Amino acid sequence: MTLLSHAEQDAIETARAAPMLAQVERWAAINSGSRNLAGLAAMAELLADSFSALPGDLRLAQPDPVESVTPDGIVSMIDHGRHLHLSVRPDAPVQMLFTGHMDTVFPIDHPFQQLAWLDEGTLNGPGVADMKGGIALMLAALHAVEASPAASIIGYDVLINSDEEVGSGSSAALIARLAKGKLAALTYEPALPDGTLAGARAGSGNFSLIVTGRSAHAGRNPEDGRNALVAAADLALRLKKAVTPGLAVNPARIDGGGPNNVVPDHAVLRVNFRPATSADKARAQALLNRLVTDVAAEHDVHIHLHGGFGRPPKPIDPAAERLFGLVKQAGADLGIPVAWKSTGGVCDGNNIAACGVPVVDTMGVRGGAIHSSDEFLIVESLAERAALSALTIMRIAERGLI
Repeated sequence: MTLLSHAEQDAIETARAAPMLAQVERWAAINSGSRNLAGLAAMAELLADSFSALPGDLRLAQPDPVESVTPDGIVSMIDHGRHLHLSVRPDAPVQMLFTGHMDTVFPIDHPFQQLAWLDEGTLNGPGVADMKGGIALMLAALHAVEASPAASIIGYDVLINSDEEVGSGSSAALIARLAKGKLAALTYEPALPDGTLAGARAGSGNFSLIVTGRSAHAGRNPEDGRNALVAAADLALRLKKAVTPGLAVNPARIDGGGPNNVVPDHAVLRVNFRPATSADKARAQALLNRLVTDVAAEHDVHIHLHGGFGRPPKPIDPAAERLFGLVKQAGADLGIPVAWKSTGGVCDGNNIAACGVPVVDTMGVRGGAIHSSDEFLIVESLAERAALSALTIMRIAERGLI
């Protein structure tokens, strides 16, 4: 156990005393589903007001254009909300990146819109853990660091994007740009209820396969048709059979078809890949290309492949091990046990790690049942994890990754 300096003790107390719960309650009362542009705009303005108390230059960045495939196979553009970006002391000797997301998985018409206390220490509500609680404690930690002697040493970028829950397509380029040259990064996805962090993460690729066949009368001349729906189903089955250690494949949906007396000439297959390593990712892409070619030839249809691997696999390399070790030691000095384990889930930490920057991406609150109406926040973890972040940031500023 390392003795805490007076500056560290002061920062810890400052972080713990921040009004995080009130912020979470206010922010979670706003629906900011990834496709609710009005809610995201309101959320962005509230966050901008809160983060403007920190020094630096703050802006609401415009989202990059993102393509989407409609159920009828049309490739069109889809709108996203603006992303909050704060830049503080870009010329300081130590540079870090802090990221979070303002969007949730709950659309404006979802029945889960209200906060409720499950008991005196557990708050249920949309986004309380994933990740409005994480944003609140990130802000508390940064306020504490700014009040410490470490402030002059460290510069940083804060990015709170509006599209993490839908793959960060409109913010991926901004993430990559801000990650460049950073010593380390912290992302505020929730930890597990017992405080366990995510270590290595699989990657994720989402694809839409647009199948075009030929319509015909199902009774009079079916042999003249080319059944796009059958071809899509055949492709889905072949992909599912490709599941192996290191590569999960999930054919998730087929759009298409029509009247029973018409051979369908159109279908769209949606499929998700989860490769554990870069080699598995390459294998998945080669497999997909081969099966598309084979199925198109056998069914005499055309298949257009749309999509890609938006989340690269995130292994734990030596730099990441050092960062995890630093967080673990900070936790030990605060009486907080810190452990981590591999997960198949993905987040912006995948993208940051792909830029060569070590990242711990579950520095947020302790909570659980995320992406469901049972989502909960363990309230005591706000102060606990704000202190952990403040101490971690100060030690990185003063000692680097040792």
